[in-house]
Amino acid sequence: MQVRHCWPFFAVLPPAILVMLAGCHRSTGRPAGAPTPPEVLVTTVLQQDVPVTGEWVATLDGYVNAQIQPQVSGYLIRQNYREGSFVHEGEVLFEIDPRPFEATLAQAKGQLAQAKGQLAQAKAQLDLARINVKRDTPLAKARAIAQSQLDTEIQAEKTAEANIETAKAAIQTAEAAIQTAELNLGFTKVRALVDGIAGIAAVQIGNLVGPSAVLTTVSKVDPIKVYFPISEQEYLGVAGLIKSGRGDGWLRKAGSVALQLVLADGSLYPHSGRIVFTDRQVDAQTGTIRIVGAFPNPGNILRPGQFGRVRAVKETRRAALLVPQRAVGHVQGQYQVAVVGDDNKVNIRQVTLGPRADTLWVIEKGLHPGERVITEGITKVAQGMTVVPKAN
Repeated sequence: MQVRHCWPFFAVLPPAILVMLAGCHRSTGRPAGAPTPPEVLVTTVLQQDVPVTGEWVATLDGYVNAQIQPQVSGYLIRQNYREGSFVHEGEVLFEIDPRPFEATLAQAKGQLAQAKGQLAQAKAQLDLARINVKRDTPLAKARAIAQSQLDTEIQAEKTAEANIETAKAAIQTAEAAIQTAELNLGFTKVRALVDGIAGIAAVQIGNLVGPSAVLTTVSKVDPIKVYFPISEQEYLGVAGLIKSGRGDGWLRKAGSVALQLVLADGSLYPHSGRIVFTDRQVDAQTGTIRIVGAFPNPGNILRPGQFGRVRAVKETRRAALLVPQRAVGHVQGQYQVAVVGDDNKVNIRQVTLGPRADTLWVIEKGLHPGERVITEGITKVAQGMTVVPKAN
């Protein structure tokens, strides 16, 4: 039996080929089969002053809402305005049948004329009585006439004087009645009390109306009021900021706080507003306090009853640390960021968040200025992992 000898393949290769193969098996710095470090996008933690903005649901209302009610009772005979139109102060909106009030005015004028006639009659009687007294006084002293006759004439003089005072009082009463009748006749024309938008009429022509009836409402809408509630915690926070000198002074300098209004369609209202005042009390049911603002409203585009969102700068954070919102993860009720060190290793840290500033988070605790945090690829990393960072 012949035995064959098998030599290794490498034994027959030239030396140059062996050197090349040996170079191919040199170490590349990581074990054979190790995964390539993932690439991640990073950004540097910013440090700058940041205005902190709040946003609240707002309700719009007229700056003045005047309920138009008649001051006299009567039948409505005319509506002089177009519903939804702009009306001016003093413009006649409705008319009530004036005939009963015209009759009352004529009656009052007749009573005045009667009272003036009674006054003239009383003055004539007084003049006659004085003549009689003057003539008969010396005769009574000379006993040419009875003293009782003189006494009667003196009493007639006093009666005439009293009748004059009564007639004067009747004249004053009649004049007051005329003034009242003229006012009531004028009140048959129901006028607008303010410039503004007149609403839908709540009554119809021919209805019997009185002082308790609301005919319509006129709203002054330029400027227009905006009501929005803030929580009691926000209120206390603002009050604390003012006390410490960090706030913008909502409660102390309300007019200096600029407001922005986001309308129901998401558009930003082009005019900025201001805070007018803060309500006197916190609503016990909702735990909020109402803030009242005002916005210019040229063209009366905004109307009472609309909803929107009001934005305002609540405070300015000095030297705040900022990271993009997408750099912050939320795990089991805790907020985390992935920090990339100088050795490109990942350090998962818990952070304490502050308020938002546009697309950034204010970080209260857990980061330092200039550190690098992962903004994309955070789900691919773990504590201690080596990554390939790329600037965002």
